[in-house]
Amino acid sequence: MEVILISMFSAIIIFITVYYIIKVLNIAYKREEITFRKRRVLVTSSVLIGLFVTSILPFGYQKIFDGFLQPLL
Repeated sequence: MEVILISMFSAIIIFITVYYIIKVLNIAYKREEITFRKRRVLVTSSVLIGLFVTSILPFGYQKIFDGFLQPLL
């Protein structure tokens, strides 16, 4: 139960971060600081990295809870 809650909280933080990265990239594109192709590559990579990290988080948190915190309780 704890792992699910922590993973959901972390996923929300990651999605907010990706949202603001995309927002900044759109502003940079409108100011003609980056090209459309570069913006598209950066948006795609940030979304994919965010999804990858979000999908890996529960396993990492589970290892932390099993390995370090469980013997203490």
